[in-house]
Amino acid sequence: MSLVLIIVIGWLYVTVLVAANEPTVISGIISFLFYGALPCGLLLYFAGSRVRRERRRFKEMMAEKNRQDTGT
Repeated sequence: MSLVLIIVIGWLYVTVLVAANEPTVISGIISFLFYGALPCGLLLYFAGSRVRRERRRFKEMMAEKNRQDTGT
């Protein structure tokens, strides 16, 4: 996951520079959103899916253990 964060930071830096070079503010915002924020958000979402899945399994396992400990 740390490699993904380095890639995201680098890509956002590049897209901020590209957006700053656009002729108007609106086109700069649009280029940052569609070339920077949206792809990085998708990348982080897909990279974190394994972590979310493992967290969910751990919570279910702990809930099952608590149910067995209480005897219900």
